[in-house]
Amino acid sequence: MRGQVVLEGLRKAFGDVAAVRDVSLEVRGGEFLTLLGPSGCGKTTLLRMIAGFETPDAGRILISGRDVTALPAYERPVNTVFQQYALFPHRTVAGNVAFGLEMQRRGRAEIGERVEKALEMVRLGGLGDRRPSQLSGGQQQRVALARAVVLEPEVLLLDEPMAALDLKLRQEMRVEVKNLQERLGITFVFVTHDQEEALVMSDRIAVMNRGCVEQVGAPEALYDRPRTRFVADFLAVRNLLRATVVSVSSGRAALRTPGGVTFAAADDGGYRAEAVVWVGVRPERMRLVEAEASELNDDGDNRWHGMLEDEIYLGDRTDWRVRVGEETVTVAESAAVARARRRGEPVTVSFPADAVLRLEDAEAEGR
Repeated sequence: MRGQVVLEGLRKAFGDVAAVRDVSLEVRGGEFLTLLGPSGCGKTTLLRMIAGFETPDAGRILISGRDVTALPAYERPVNTVFQQYALFPHRTVAGNVAFGLEMQRRGRAEIGERVEKALEMVRLGGLGDRRPSQLSGGQQQRVALARAVVLEPEVLLLDEPMAALDLKLRQEMRVEVKNLQERLGITFVFVTHDQEEALVMSDRIAVMNRGCVEQVGAPEALYDRPRTRFVADFLAVRNLLRATVVSVSSGRAALRTPGGVTFAAADDGGYRAEAVVWVGVRPERMRLVEAEASELNDDGDNRWHGMLEDEIYLGDRTDWRVRVGEETVTVAESAAVARARRRGEPVTVSFPADAVLRLEDAEAEGR
């Protein structure tokens, strides 16, 4: 299929450092796939191997069914947008967009038509005569996008292209880039360390850690059901707890932390009595309830008695750090409700058993 990217067992090391380790991944034609992970996880190295800027030590790269592993970058049907836009300051906006077509020795009429169309596509129509220095950061980014898409690549690779923009502009550009990809219908492979950016823009996300892909899935699937402790932590599951399974019965697992905090989890079939597990609970699935309600427990929710330790004000909400025995958990609460609370006061934390996510520990498995 046009625009399909297949990676088979890719490896890349720099000296003694393994940057990419046995990565196999399929990017579907026409989809927006994001490589998400922290600095040093291998995502940019993987992108550079697809682009042809790095040669894999092992494995194959297929684009649209063609093995391109040994091909130089200029012979691959891809184009790349970098974090630094690298626009030519002495050329106009139109001249920057036209550069690749000029290198292909296209006719003047064709170049003019395709450049105008590309600028309209990124909402820069009428600005072709300006210099890059006369544009805002967001406009310069759109010029870089136009310069890439004007060559009509089968795959567009984007290496953190919005990292230099301020937060408001980044939020605006996320929507624009996703809309552009949908209009073009070509494959986008996007690299970022920003989990919110990945969730907003992607059809699927591949979360990377230590040179490996830990989990691939749609944003909703990864957010709701992270598979490993690393993926959960990276996708903002702030409450990660190590616990022993006390018992499993009637669709529930009874768990106890090393500090003696007990709670119930909905059994997903993976709990085994006496096993040690890692679990996570999102801050927004926890709530602070009145002390009187803590004794009722008719709804079957878990109830912990604790004390407010720290307050993290985030505008529309407040994240409370709550001390429960020897554990500290984060509970999200609307800012309006949180105003009535004070550090040091006793609280009761409530959360349902189905909010508990059972996680694999990939590091313990030697990955």
